[in-house]
Amino acid sequence: MRAVKDFFKGFTAVEYLIFGSSVAAILLSFFLCGNTDYISLAASLIGACALILVSKGNVMGQLFTIAFGALYAVVSYYAHYYGEMITYLGMTAPMAIISAIAWLRHPHKGKRQEVEINNLRAIDYILCLLLTAGVTSAFYFVLRAMGTASLIWSTVSVATSFAAVYLTMRRSPLYALAYALNDIVLLVLWSIQSASDSNAVCMIVCFAAFLLNDIYGFINWRRLKVRQLKEKSDN
Repeated sequence: MRAVKDFFKGFTAVEYLIFGSSVAAILLSFFLCGNTDYISLAASLIGACALILVSKGNVMGQLFTIAFGALYAVVSYYAHYYGEMITYLGMTAPMAIISAIAWLRHPHKGKRQEVEINNLRAIDYILCLLLTAGVTSAFYFVLRAMGTASLIWSTVSVATSFAAVYLTMRRSPLYALAYALNDIVLLVLWSIQSASDSNAVCMIVCFAAFLLNDIYGFINWRRLKVRQLKEKSDN
């Protein structure tokens, strides 16, 4: 019970609504469609927990992200989306660990429930673009050699995922826009998969819910940034 109270600590009415509707949509899609892939269900629910906490700047969201990355990698493997498997197991999960450390080192006013939002410089965005281009190019040839399904979309997913985890680590509100782009790409990927696998419907609903959470994350981080800057100026 204590863990549940800690999870919902500081939630606003909007956040209760977003989280509740995300969980409800995932559960309904799973059971109404006769889905039997409980790993997909677990990944989706853990992912919903991760996103709502990350949207609040809460470092606990990174711990949920690590668990989501591991489970989603398994789901992707069975769908032959090797790009997703490698990306989330080899990049998203490890980067979530790095992000957790970075967030713990930069709490707002010493509170671990809220990270200090960063102001990136032009050089940081240039570095992000260069690293994303390099990682994506390398992944393209690896994924092609592995016979990855939907190669182009899988490659685009690598690009948006890397940009998202980089911006998350750097504590930028733009992380949410990068993840929103990734959600759109994944909606396409799992829609393609659903033509031959009805279990993929759960993942479609999952990433539709993720898209809603990431849009809110961007809006909320902008609000948090304004509040944090005001608090600094008042001190």
